[in-house]
Amino acid sequence: MFWTLPTLLTWARIVAIPLIVGVFYLELAPAHQNLFATGLFIVVALTDWLDGYLARKLNQTSSFGAFLDPVADKFLVCSALLILLELGRVNAFVALVIVGREIAISALREWMAQIGASRSVAVHMVGKLKTTVQMVAIPFLLFDGLLFGVIPTRVWGTWLIYAAVVLTIWSMVYYLQKALPEIRAKAR
Repeated sequence: MFWTLPTLLTWARIVAIPLIVGVFYLELAPAHQNLFATGLFIVVALTDWLDGYLARKLNQTSSFGAFLDPVADKFLVCSALLILLELGRVNAFVALVIVGREIAISALREWMAQIGASRSVAVHMVGKLKTTVQMVAIPFLLFDGLLFGVIPTRVWGTWLIYAAVVLTIWSMVYYLQKALPEIRAKAR
C-alpha cells in the first residue's frame, strides 16, 4: 500500500513542501512569491481531501496511509507557519501554540496506542474544524494582499489564525480530557 494513488498524493503533499518554501527564495517580486506560494499551498492542501476520498472510493485504505496522512498535514501546516513567522505575518505565540499542540497530541496518540487506548483520542470534530480553519487562514496569510481587489487577506487571515489558535487549545484540552481516565488507570 506504499504506492497506491491515495498514498502517492500524500507523498506529493510532503514533496511539495520545499517547493512552497522555495518560492520565497526565488528572485521574484514579493507579490508573485505570495501568489505562487498561495496557489501551491491550496493545491497541496486539497490533496488532503482528495487522497482520503480516493482511498475510500478505490478501497485502498491502509494503516500506512492512515499514519502518513496526518504526518503530511502536520509538515505542511508547520512549514507554512514557519514561513509566515519569518515573514512577520504571524507571531511566535501563534506558531508555538499550533506546533506545540501538534507535537503534544501526536505524542499522546502514540502513547495511547501503546497502551491499547487509541480510541479515546480518535479524531474528533473539533480537531477537524481546527484543521479547516488553519487551512483557510494560511493561504490568506501567504497571499498577503487584496483578494479580488477588495478582501484584505492579511486581516482575514489574522482573524482566522487566531480562531485556529482558540480551536487548537480547545481540541488539545478535549483530547487530554478524553485520555485522562486511561492515563490515570495506567498510572496505578
